[in-house]
Amino acid sequence: MNNDASWPEPNAARERVLGIQRKLHRWSSDDQTRRFTDLYNLVIDPSTLLVAWLRVRANRGSRTAGVDGKSASQIESGPGVERFLNELRDELRRGTYRPQPVRERRIPKAGGKTRRLGIATVRDRVVQSALKIVLEPIFEAQFQPCSYGFRPGRRAQDAIAETHHLTSRSYEWLLEADIEACFDRLDHVAVMDRVRGRIGDKRVLGLTKAFLKAGILTELGGLEETLTGTPQGGITSPLLANIALAALDDHFARAWKAMGVNWQRQQRRRHGEANYRLIRYADDFIVCVSGERAHAEALANQVEKVLKTLGLTLSREKTRIVHVDEGFDFLGFHIKRCRGRSGHRHVYTYPSKRSLASVKAKVRDITRSGLNQTLAQLLYRVNVVVRGWCNYFRHGASKRTFSYLRAFVWRRVVCWLRRKYPRRNWGWLLDHYLPRWWPTDGEVTLFNPASLPVVRYRYRGCRIRPPWELGIMTDREQVLGLERLQALIAR
Repeated sequence: MNNDASWPEPNAARERVLGIQRKLHRWSSDDQTRRFTDLYNLVIDPSTLLVAWLRVRANRGSRTAGVDGKSASQIESGPGVERFLNELRDELRRGTYRPQPVRERRIPKAGGKTRRLGIATVRDRVVQSALKIVLEPIFEAQFQPCSYGFRPGRRAQDAIAETHHLTSRSYEWLLEADIEACFDRLDHVAVMDRVRGRIGDKRVLGLTKAFLKAGILTELGGLEETLTGTPQGGITSPLLANIALAALDDHFARAWKAMGVNWQRQQRRRHGEANYRLIRYADDFIVCVSGERAHAEALANQVEKVLKTLGLTLSREKTRIVHVDEGFDFLGFHIKRCRGRSGHRHVYTYPSKRSLASVKAKVRDITRSGLNQTLAQLLYRVNVVVRGWCNYFRHGASKRTFSYLRAFVWRRVVCWLRRKYPRRNWGWLLDHYLPRWWPTDGEVTLFNPASLPVVRYRYRGCRIRPPWELGIMTDREQVLGLERLQALIAR
């Protein structure tokens, strides 16, 4: 490795990093027991750091500063990107780099609770991104297909599709579970032990541990040690959480393998034994059980034992045993088996009442005030929220919900117009802002949720392949993606 290499062009850096990731993923896939002992040079490679910077800069969070008060734009207008990366790389090469504490930010949650978000400095985010670039392809090779959260090429809709697939095929009882304060209580020893299982480079291990122990600068100004957990908001936190929670995935994967093939699982059911599958998205998961309620209750004890080794416990408030005919919420969807128009029972996935209430609250907040802005500005803000929400739920039985949301959004925007122009009559509003009774300002039109087609999501199962496997995405497509990323930064 040439540590004195100059900074490459972004396209060349992206191609080099993709080649490195493909090799690491192939080597890790070919030998599941291999420990990688020389990775630090890949972390501090100029191409890796440059791609890490581009990813951090493209993130909307780059506008937020950490404890040092520096945002990405201030770095660009101040010392410049090349000088910033040179200084950061020199610290990493000399071994003098030390992560700074993350800045605490409390985010409101449902029920009056708050979630702790840790905002790292830009320099720490770049190093974490570089660390993730190197580590992710290695661990992705051993992750189980039942895990969908914060993994490349996977999304929440895949978890919902598998849930629909299993509950439609005799897996009628479900253990609906949630890990209590997962990111805050993960045991550092358990996390590092699982990382050491594949990583033998002491410098990479030391860097990973340093981020876990960096500390938190609270909102009151005090410095708090991080004895457990991975700060939410950190770039490596989702990966480290997946590495730790892979212990739960492995436990259920071994149990599924022991059940044998399809005819053997059918034989188990005839003898009164249960078959079960885990579906996990980060710290939210369900266990689909083909058996009786007692079988699902027994699995809760198994889960507790596995999580205890990671320093975690199940949330008693959010953990319950439920039948698919009763319905349950998972990842924003409400999943329930109902009798359809044909008279046959089918499993349907709807937007949950809580999710609908959430998007309605956001629209209310946008349209409650801001009378000094133009209608086009208001419509842009409303469209971003509503379009994103509808695109997430477009693969469920959401047509009626979309029609209801259409009426709700229209009413909120029209009421906002009436407050903005209290002395104008309906005729004036129709001429200026309500052509055909639909809110429009120039080229900006209110998004119509009912116009979005509802399509069934294709269940991919175990066919989801990571992006580093050849044939998933060509180098040219990667370069084009980077060019779009740079255009976004330029805007």
